[in-house]
Amino acid sequence: MTHTKLFSPFKVGALELKNRIVIAPMCQYTADDGKMTHWHLMHLGMLTNSGAALLTIEATAVSPQGRISFGDVGLYSDETEAAMARTLDGVRRYSDMPIAIQLSHAGRKASSQVPWKGGGQIAPADNRGWQTVGASDVPFRSHDHAPIPLNKSDLALLRDDFASAARRAARLGLSAIQIHAAHGYLLHQFLSPLSNSRTDQYGGSLQNRMRFPLEVFEVVRDAFPSDRPVTVRVSATDWADGGWDLESTLAFATALESRGCSAIHVSSGGLAHHQHIAIGPSYQVPFARAVKATVKIPVIAVGLITEFEQAEAIIGTGDADCIAIARAILYDPRWPWHAAAHFGETVTAADQYLRCQPRQHRHLFKVNE
Repeated sequence: MTHTKLFSPFKVGALELKNRIVIAPMCQYTADDGKMTHWHLMHLGMLTNSGAALLTIEATAVSPQGRISFGDVGLYSDETEAAMARTLDGVRRYSDMPIAIQLSHAGRKASSQVPWKGGGQIAPADNRGWQTVGASDVPFRSHDHAPIPLNKSDLALLRDDFASAARRAARLGLSAIQIHAAHGYLLHQFLSPLSNSRTDQYGGSLQNRMRFPLEVFEVVRDAFPSDRPVTVRVSATDWADGGWDLESTLAFATALESRGCSAIHVSSGGLAHHQHIAIGPSYQVPFARAVKATVKIPVIAVGLITEFEQAEAIIGTGDADCIAIARAILYDPRWPWHAAAHFGETVTAADQYLRCQPRQHRHLFKVNE
């Protein structure tokens, strides 16, 4: 028996979660030509021994052109699949935590420098850069090299790329897929009128702007085993006048639910360089609450959720079904352990770590089953 909502079990589709703590995808910018490296083995291995219920692999490009940076992970070739398989094999030897993957295409925000070197766009002529593509020829920053608008043949190939990556994810035994339609990347670029100025069936009205992201969802859902969930991350608002907003998000969430989406992850921003975000603890939770009031599928809240009581309140009051943490778990890789100790709950820990159980929290750990 659990005493809190945060540590109560939950199901997303058929996927059983031991608690309500999800590790959000976090780009590491340390891949080698799309292939995972030893860094990913260390990084993911650490996170799968955190006591959370689910780990989500970082934004993973469905094509080389779709990488945010030259250091991004991909799942678009036999070589990238093999590298991920080696990493997952190492991680799974010592953890039974379910692992999901976020499939993504960066669109106009691709060909970027790694964050610790500024993160700006790398020009196509540079040996570490390439020509970006987008919903329209509108650059992210006014001084950026403009993306090439995707034509209908390009869109068909991109749908195939997403479907192919989903099949690779299935072969790798991944437990779930999250489609990245947030943070200003390609699918978000189709959704927002600030980045989509098309005049064909993929631009103009809300229904038209939602068309390509929904098509991508449908092909991924068809390509991934029906007993494993496919979820979507959305940006609830662009935080910019005339952009994507909460009302549009609710329409998109409803359309996704009708097509078999298993859960919605609610974030915000990332599309407009001139965005003005009102940042503070739980600043995105009201968006999650609005989505949860609109759909019947699970909703995951994310964004400056750092405190244990804060996380419990989000779940306990019904604002969301799960919380996702990112920077907080990089800073404290045992955040779920410490939350469990705080509430008098238990987490599953590796046998090798059982001896570190503090005397004042004698029931914190249970043997890894």
